[in-house]
Amino acid sequence: MLEKDIQFVIDAESEELKKLSHYLDYRSVETLIEKIKDNEGNIFVSGCGTSAMAAKKIVHTFQVINQKAFYVNPSDAVHGGLGVVDKNDIFIVISKGGNTNELVSFVGNVKSKGAYLVYVGENESSSICKVADLFLKVKIEKEPDAYNMLATASTLAVISLFDAIAIYLEKNTSFSQEVFLVNHPSGEVGDRLNKNVGK
Repeated sequence: MLEKDIQFVIDAESEELKKLSHYLDYRSVETLIEKIKDNEGNIFVSGCGTSAMAAKKIVHTFQVINQKAFYVNPSDAVHGGLGVVDKNDIFIVISKGGNTNELVSFVGNVKSKGAYLVYVGENESSSICKVADLFLKVKIEKEPDAYNMLATASTLAVISLFDAIAIYLEKNTSFSQEVFLVNHPSGEVGDRLNKNVGK
């Protein structure tokens, strides 16, 4: 029973990721990639709950590939944290439904500062989507848990999309193994990079 249940979840999540690659609006993805490549400011990513965990993973991956990316805690944002945001920045908001109060409360402020606002989620009629400059639709048919409530497959879908964007940027910018080593000198990755760069 255990093996069957575990396999079901892994297979269900894998299927949702496959679907994502087919319905994704690649023009919107390309728009974001070009914005990032031309960006002279910072990239800020925010979200609440499980979306916050996805945001932090995205930020870390972007930092590794030499992007100036930072996570913004929603509660800190409305208590002065937005002071770091300006017109040269990209601000990415992750929210499945797009109506999370903590995020809705400050996206208008982000826009008023002139930053480029990106909404990543499911709901094109949401409060956040209505003010966003770009909408990246990431929508799954069903979470694999019995109640269709745990943000598992949907979170993986968001992370997967930004993993793909990061790898595209890695391949199509001036990023190199030498820069990679400077950014990631420790651990097994650092050891492998030391061997490759030293050749």
